[in-house]
Amino acid sequence: MEYRQLGRSGLTVSALGLGCNNFGMRIDQEQSAAVVHRALDSGITFFDTAQMYGQGTSERFLGAALGARRSDVVVATKFGARRPDGPDQAPGSRRNIVRECEQSLRRLGTDYIDLYYQHFHDPRTPIEETLGALDDLVRQGKVRYIASSNLAGWQLADADHVAANLGSARFIGSQVEWSLLKRAAEAEIVPACRRFDVGIVPYFPLASGLLTGKYTAGRAFPAGSRMAEVPRLAGDATEENFALIDRLSAVARSLDHTILELAICWLLSRSVVSSVITGATTPEQLSANVDASGWRLGPEEFAAVEEAFASQPRSDDDA
Repeated sequence: MEYRQLGRSGLTVSALGLGCNNFGMRIDQEQSAAVVHRALDSGITFFDTAQMYGQGTSERFLGAALGARRSDVVVATKFGARRPDGPDQAPGSRRNIVRECEQSLRRLGTDYIDLYYQHFHDPRTPIEETLGALDDLVRQGKVRYIASSNLAGWQLADADHVAANLGSARFIGSQVEWSLLKRAAEAEIVPACRRFDVGIVPYFPLASGLLTGKYTAGRAFPAGSRMAEVPRLAGDATEENFALIDRLSAVARSLDHTILELAICWLLSRSVVSSVITGATTPEQLSANVDASGWRLGPEEFAAVEEAFASQPRSDDDA
């Protein structure tokens, strides 16, 4: 396993991180523990969860599975999930940050969080208030580092400037959806992260399984698969995407690799990426992801990937 610094910080994380969003939603506590233990045995030290995953169940399962190994790993969790209609509509407020941090600490069974993410932008709370509250948690020792998730490029820049003016802790990482099928982050978020030395932590690198070779155009989704169980994700299973996956698979084969290896290592081969978050529901799936993470692309391989995109047929909307 390779280890990297998260952005411009001293926090070291494994190049492959374990996303724990399946815990308590798709797999039970025993199955979750088996995945965590396989991850530890494989050299993974970066574990990613959130308050909203299973309404806190993911945090509980992760904390219990780590047990005495807690100090050996980096635990990342998130506050500030989007709220339904109700009286409290400011998830980035000082009140909510302190409350959610205390709840996460209890569920994780720990007295500190290594990396605390703001899960989504909160338009109702000034970023000064959010950063100030997070800085207090850092000074109290309850949080070691802070990061953001799903922020736009201009929001990352704004947060960095505000932190500099306040003299507060700054976001050292940005978690964002980025994969061979979802490249919107490259327009503004990736350049912003490069400019401000923020480490990118891509999630859904396998496009919910579309980049694993598990799914085939024109065939029903396998029973129990994410595409079969989460209808909103099925919208990505388009003819255009399957055609692109076929071209990318051909590129991978020409390089003696699989589409899974290409999907993960295409991200890991970028210097701005600190760690790639992959989920798993079984130890075997976890091991497959780890085995796929050891390759690095050079200029020729990157060019071959771009050629697969360049040969994509243009639609009338592109004209």
